[in-house]
Amino acid sequence: MNFGASDQEQDETGIELTPLIDVVFLLLIFFMISTTFTKETALRINLPEAAGDSSAEPPQSVEVHVGAGSEYAIAAQSDGSAEPLINSNRDTLVRALQEYRDNERLLVIIRADKSAKHEAVIRVLDVAQELGLSNITFATKQTTE
Repeated sequence: MNFGASDQEQDETGIELTPLIDVVFLLLIFFMISTTFTKETALRINLPEAAGDSSAEPPQSVEVHVGAGSEYAIAAQSDGSAEPLINSNRDTLVRALQEYRDNERLLVIIRADKSAKHEAVIRVLDVAQELGLSNITFATKQTTE
């Protein structure tokens, strides 16, 4: 009885490089596809100067307040008091801003609570765009250090 392997039956052990090369190529392709290359450029802009007088009266504006619970209130520039809307529906917001539709120079100021839902702010932007109010800004609070 010969339990040992004969010289002909003994396989040579070694590392197969083909699967290793396949894995390396797959990783290379993955990183090539998922990498984004950004080219940052800086422009030097020399703005022109104007010698005219600035406008004495500020532009007419309306503030749309967005509360933490996505409730809305409209504040006109004339009196400054905010009128809360009945509900947070889109149609109610459209009816509230409808009266400002004809004024092309109207400044719409969105004053949103920092914990307000993003959806509520986007709804105000959508309604303003639908009504043709394109002069929009966001009110922020200055941080004090």
